[in-house]
Amino acid sequence: MVATSPVLVIACGALAREITSLKRMNGWGHLTVTCLAPELHNRPERITGAVVEAVAEGRSQGFEKIFVGYADCGTGGELDRAIAPLGIERLPGAHCYEFYASSRQFEALHDAEPGTFYLTDFLVRHFDRLVFQSLGLDRHPQLAAEYFRHYTRVVYLRQDTDAGLDERALAAAQALGLPLTFVDTGYGDLKHTIADWTKRTGIGVIAEPGNH
Repeated sequence: MVATSPVLVIACGALAREITSLKRMNGWGHLTVTCLAPELHNRPERITGAVVEAVAEGRSQGFEKIFVGYADCGTGGELDRAIAPLGIERLPGAHCYEFYASSRQFEALHDAEPGTFYLTDFLVRHFDRLVFQSLGLDRHPQLAAEYFRHYTRVVYLRQDTDAGLDERALAAAQALGLPLTFVDTGYGDLKHTIADWTKRTGIGVIAEPGNH
């Protein structure tokens, strides 16, 4: 019999599709995923407060085991300082680009060209809203040259191969006036970290008869 302890993952909205897919593929049926607004991706100063509020809500609903589906994401260590005393873990690394690529591959990409603008499947899908419109480039496209003058390329860290997304990534790079490089990462450390955490917290472990 599979253990049924309720477990909550509080995730960045930018990871909703991937984490839900991992849940389905691995049969983590008693893992509940709640996603915070993806717009927080652009407002890191609001992430910690939103996560702490979601943790309190989760605890009030009876979730004892909680995992945070965020990297540091620009909080400057604030997120860690808030969740560590609560005994809650998060995804590794500074941001989603790092755990998708893995730390070693990301460091190599960064060292090769520090002026890299990164895309993921999520950011490609929502580039117009989260990047172009939020920066006002839909109204003033000439500002792209100023906003991105220190960037030298775009790297698309692909989770899934999709010709439609490839075309949109190319259009995004062209809008920024930068060359595009594709790097296939799959789910990277996102998959391995959640799998490891679920093992350590009993998710998906087959319980022996009489072991409750």
